[in-house]
Amino acid sequence: MKIAAAFLLLAALQANAQSDSTHLLVADGAKPVLVSKQFKFTEGPAPDRKGNIYFTDQPNNTIWKYDTKGKLSLFTDQSGRANGLYVDKKGNILACADADNQLWSFSPKGKHTVLVDNFEGRKLNGPNDLWIHPNGDIYFTDPYYQRNYWTRQKPEIEGMKVYCLPAGAKAPVVVADDIVKPNGIVGTPDGKYLYVADIGGDKIYRYDILPGNQLSNRMLFTNKGGDGITLDERGNLYLCGNGVFIYNPQGQQIGHIDVPEKWTANACFGGKKRNILFLTASTAIYTVEMKVKGAE
Repeated sequence: MKIAAAFLLLAALQANAQSDSTHLLVADGAKPVLVSKQFKFTEGPAPDRKGNIYFTDQPNNTIWKYDTKGKLSLFTDQSGRANGLYVDKKGNILACADADNQLWSFSPKGKHTVLVDNFEGRKLNGPNDLWIHPNGDIYFTDPYYQRNYWTRQKPEIEGMKVYCLPAGAKAPVVVADDIVKPNGIVGTPDGKYLYVADIGGDKIYRYDILPGNQLSNRMLFTNKGGDGITLDERGNLYLCGNGVFIYNPQGQQIGHIDVPEKWTANACFGGKKRNILFLTASTAIYTVEMKVKGAE
């Protein structure tokens, strides 16, 4: 009994150590710092190569820019009701344009083009978040959230899926249809793995990315779903929702960042050193200084 009790105590201590590692990732004494609270609902933060961050205010149909000097400026007031964003290697800002369920690409000067208009002649549910593979393939999630600015009252496509728009292609393909309601999405910098947050199934899955943009070997990463996700340089995954939950590469929760808002929708790393965690949280945006850098 004494040996068993000792093992239980050791396991408890190890579990506590794992759940109390936030201080190893967040800069000493750092807490979320409010940048601005002038929005309706912020989403989709994405850094460019210089560390400037673009994010959306979907109800107001806008995309904003938060630069490395801390200056906030309006990028466009015609965003297509953009949700998730991602900046490609050329500085174009790709957007999940929810107004007409499309994927858009904005030039650095703000001019947009439509990349994806439909899937096999039917409207997409509502592209939500996206990630670009190093080879240029665009992976995006397509859950259904009924919007008050839509005329339709039900989806045209059965099921909520993950799609890929192969580099140079004009039409997307389904790469995962085994998720209840996919939301946040992010891949590893080497292009080997893709993480998808299943907000409907309350789980996060990891897939192997195969040649030809296909996914295989779905693995349950953790039994908790949520909204946006991002990765740091150590392979830790940051899951947004009630604050920010942090998981190590093995799927064990190792920390949590409290955010003083009802909901934290998404996060990314930005700044000149890529060590600023930028949070879109309800009507506000926050920054947190970190000891780690982003993986993207």
